[in-house]
Amino acid sequence: MASPRKTALIFGISGQDGGYLSHLLLSKGYAVHGTSRDAEASSFANLATLGLRDRVTVHSTALTDFRSVLQTIARVEPDEIYNLSGQSSVWLSFQQPVETLESIATATLNVLEALRFLAAPIRFYNAGSSECFGNTGDVAADESSPFRPRSPYAVAKSTAFWEVANYRESYGLFACSGILFNHESPIRPGRFVTRKITAAAARIARDGGGTVSLGDLSVQRDWGWAPEYVEAMWAMLQRPEPEDFVIATGEVNPLSDFAAAAFSAFGLDWREHVASDPSLLRPSEIHYGFGSAAKAKEKLGWTARTRMHEVARRMALAERARLDGQPLDGLLF
Repeated sequence: MASPRKTALIFGISGQDGGYLSHLLLSKGYAVHGTSRDAEASSFANLATLGLRDRVTVHSTALTDFRSVLQTIARVEPDEIYNLSGQSSVWLSFQQPVETLESIATATLNVLEALRFLAAPIRFYNAGSSECFGNTGDVAADESSPFRPRSPYAVAKSTAFWEVANYRESYGLFACSGILFNHESPIRPGRFVTRKITAAAARIARDGGGTVSLGDLSVQRDWGWAPEYVEAMWAMLQRPEPEDFVIATGEVNPLSDFAAAAFSAFGLDWREHVASDPSLLRPSEIHYGFGSAAKAKEKLGWTARTRMHEVARRMALAERARLDGQPLDGLLF
């Protein structure tokens, strides 16, 4: 007999990871539900771009309101919950620290408390962040590395991580966190520096000139491909016992190299088109951060397949396709 169809509930379905995770779960036969603060007003543009808008069921839910969270979970009766919601910009978190903390830490606590209250066998994935580690130095961060958050966003994500660990250990919930390093795609929000770079490269290539202003080009990051990272999220909830995992490529590159890769997709020299703007510097910065996904390889069978240069190239080509009114087929996954 065929296995019963599973139901997944994605808090934060309208974001980059929510879109790619929806695609993955639908391909595996799940019924997929997602939330937005106002589902009737939201455009769910990423779901539309991925051709999924009519294949998921959406619900209006305010994650900072416990009653709203509880009602949605009770209505959907999911087998799995993926918490990808919250204010996701490190830069914006310095301007909106309270909103950031509430949308991440309070929201996560509400979901956990709802799961404890309902006492249903629901598996819960929480989106952690490599920002929690702060500067990793020349040693790749893993699951045993200490947290040294350097932004309100990282503080909120660290809080949510320990909330999940506490509920897992105290109440026996199947709850885990994925500590994901930077992962990009053509549907990354435009405020993120990677999308800003690739959009500028495509525009400059089309127009025959121009510049883009960036902050600190010397910062080094571990950049991966978002469609691969949601595979790890799903795999974490298929294990016999809940565990936290670092998800990363294990490679680190300066932002200037990301810019070089994006501009080289059009045969351009990035140095001729990138200007440094001190006003774009963060109050505190992570200068060096990369991770080790050795545990994920061993226990999940997961490894990153796409590296930074290819990520930048695909994103740049997708931006050019948008500008030219061409389909993004072959560039989204």
